[in-house]
This record gives sequence, structure tokens and C-alpha cells, in this order.
Amino acid sequence: MIRLVGPGGAGKSTTGALLAKRLRVPFVDLDQQFKATVGNISKFIDTHGYDAYAARNVSVYTNVLVGATDQSGVLAFSSGFMTYREDIHQDYAGHRRDIATDPSTFVLLPSLEFESCVAEIVRRQIGRPFRRSVEREEEVIRARFAVHRDIPAKKVETMRPVAEVVDELLVAIAAQQGAAPDAAWRRDYDATRRG
Repeated sequence: MIRLVGPGGAGKSTTGALLAKRLRVPFVDLDQQFKATVGNISKFIDTHGYDAYAARNVSVYTNVLVGATDQSGVLAFSSGFMTYREDIHQDYAGHRRDIATDPSTFVLLPSLEFESCVAEIVRRQIGRPFRRSVEREEEVIRARFAVHRDIPAKKVETMRPVAEVVDELLVAIAAQQGAAPDAAWRRDYDATRRG
């Protein structure tokens, strides 16, 4: 399973859906799974608090793993998933370690440069239905940036067309698997790079 982690607004859902389509595998968005099984995230947090949400989200992820009939697919994680307290759920430390060290995990960030990343995340997030104030959004990404940056997985910058991000992921996935992308895809990829 290919795992996409990163802050809110990094492009995990958009990239994940297109990547899954290109690979012809299922796409799972952990936020959508939470909504489908538990309900509205904002209402849940308002009613039960963020820690209860984080613990429940880990349970939703565990259920996704258990329910997966095979390990093919693309999974986009919730923005804070890799930033929860270690003791938030009995399975969290193991899940977090496995996600962070799995060669099929990719960290999506708009930019690896801190201030550019913060500015782009804030720009993207303020237009969403579930959003915090600009000040709060900036505070959250500033606090979480280092956590995402320090995950020992390939980093992919997303301040470019989503097709280019997906192409980079496809090359990395093919390299991990010791395979070459098919000739037609490779021709398209090379043409994109020549611009």
C-alpha cells in the first residue's frame, strides 16, 4: 500500500486519487473513512475533543488495514495523523513507526523551504469548508512542519501541477519495485520534464 502523509493542504487527497487511477488500484482517504464510519470530523472534535478524535482516527486506520483484502492501493492520511501523542491509542506507536519506515510512504509538502510551505498551506487551507483562522492555520503548520520533514521517507514537493507530482511518485514507486514504467507513460513523463 502506498501511503501519503503530510499537512492539510499538501495535496494528499488530490494526488492520491490521481495516483490510484494511474496505477489502477483503490484509493482510500482516511478523512473520508472517518466521515463514513464515525461522522463529521468537526462536530466530533467539537463534541469529544481533539484527543478523542485522534484516538478514534487511529482506530479507523486500524480498521482500514484489517479490511484491506490485499495490500495494493493508495492511502491518504489525515493531516495530523503523524503528529499525535505516542500514547493516544494502544496501536498508534506501532502504526506510526511502520508508516514512517515503510518504503512506500511518501511525505507531501508544498515546499521543503519552511516559510514557503507555511504560506502555501495557509493559502490552500483558507478556502476549505473545514478551516481554522489564518493565524491558527499558520500556527498548526509551523508546529507540524518539522514532524513531517523529519519522517524518514521520500519527500515530494507539491507546488506544481498535480500530474507532475504523480509522475514523480510513479518513478519512485517503479524504482522501489525494480521495474520500469511502461514505455507510453515514460514517453509522457520525459516530454513533461522537457517542458
